[in-house]
Amino acid sequence: MYVKDHMTKNPICISPDTSISKSLDLMAKNHFHRLPVVDENGKLTGLITEGLVSESSGKNQTSLDIFQLNYLLSRTKAKDIMIKDVTTISPDVFLEEAAGAMLKAGISVLPVIDDERKVVGIITEKDIFQAFLDLMGHGRQGTKFIIKCENVPGVLYKLAKCFADEDANLESLAVYHSEERGTEVVIKATGEVSVEEMTEVLAKAGFNSEYVIQTSKEGQVIVWKAPDQA
Repeated sequence: MYVKDHMTKNPICISPDTSISKSLDLMAKNHFHRLPVVDENGKLTGLITEGLVSESSGKNQTSLDIFQLNYLLSRTKAKDIMIKDVTTISPDVFLEEAAGAMLKAGISVLPVIDDERKVVGIITEKDIFQAFLDLMGHGRQGTKFIIKCENVPGVLYKLAKCFADEDANLESLAVYHSEERGTEVVIKATGEVSVEEMTEVLAKAGFNSEYVIQTSKEGQVIVWKAPDQA
């Protein structure tokens, strides 16, 4: 999963001389909260955010009336208040690199730049949330098995074989480790998957299905729990 597959491509950008009032109009019209600032060659020079505008102008606590505030915002340019030391990411790195960079810097957006620092996209924490949901098959038709198992070599092969032998296609697979529950494998399978038959097959192979979550074509969700989990 690469950044370039989940970013907003060719985002709207502004010049350093764009007024703050125009920047706010662009953000409101297009329903986003930040704008990359680029030079005449499309190279990144800064970043403007709604929060930065409010902080810099005292928009939420100023004693100026609406006309005075609008005048101030129309006279202030992006280059006067923009973030200049902007954390960025390449379009060709894995998505987890973008998530790690956001967490480390305590930010929710990254301009995506090429080798010449030209802005080719923008990625936000919302994009990463959506990518996580897509990766896990959330909301799509299929049957998700949460299986407790040992953390030893060959476990995933044995699990995959159980599903393959039942002609079930694996849409997604993830492994979770926790101190409380140990190792759990989450498998999303599609095809003619019978919960009763599949859990029996898994049990015979030595795997305990703790939960099974079925999502229908219409989006209806049914949760089955093992007796000791109910």
